[in-house]
Amino acid sequence: MQTEIHPFKLWMPSNARLLMLGTFPPAPKRWCMEWYYPNFQNDMWRIFGLVFFGDKQHFVLNQEHTFDLPALKNFLAQTGIAIFDTALQIQRTKGTASDKDLKIVKQADIDAMLNQLPNCTDVLTAGQLATRVFTTHLGITSTPPMGGNVSFNYGNRPMRLWRMPSSSRAYPLAVEKKAAYYAEMFSQVFGSGISKLNE
Repeated sequence: MQTEIHPFKLWMPSNARLLMLGTFPPAPKRWCMEWYYPNFQNDMWRIFGLVFFGDKQHFVLNQEHTFDLPALKNFLAQTGIAIFDTALQIQRTKGTASDKDLKIVKQADIDAMLNQLPNCTDVLTAGQLATRVFTTHLGITSTPPMGGNVSFNYGNRPMRLWRMPSSSRAYPLAVEKKAAYYAEMFSQVFGSGISKLNE
């Protein structure tokens, strides 16, 4: 069984207050760009468009069948959002992108990420496996409810772990309903100035 090494560099803006952690990118054949959440069918960047700009197409380049990567990077850097995954090396037991078919060979260095982000107060895990890896590593005994958070301390730093719905379309929830979870979380992390979804 082939072992895959994580293909992307850590995205760690020095001002990041939020660290987003998934599990591992899909296989390259599913990419529309060489960056996080690269499957055009994945709704993460549509969720961001809805939450922050009221438009799920904000970061979508439909004619090119991809996302506006320069605009995404600029937005994330200005907002203070870091991104990586919880696995550095994996094996796909059934050749799919599903978390349930992933075997983690080598876990990402979560401590190094948190130490590199001194302003980080919140961590978002998208998906059950990423949540389990993070809580196990940090010794967090309670799992956040969907859309909710639990408090923990990293050294002397009080932090919160948020559990968000997966942005994969395999997760049976409309993108607008997923975005509502993310909007509430973003409003609590970043406070005023964050657009909220229309009721």
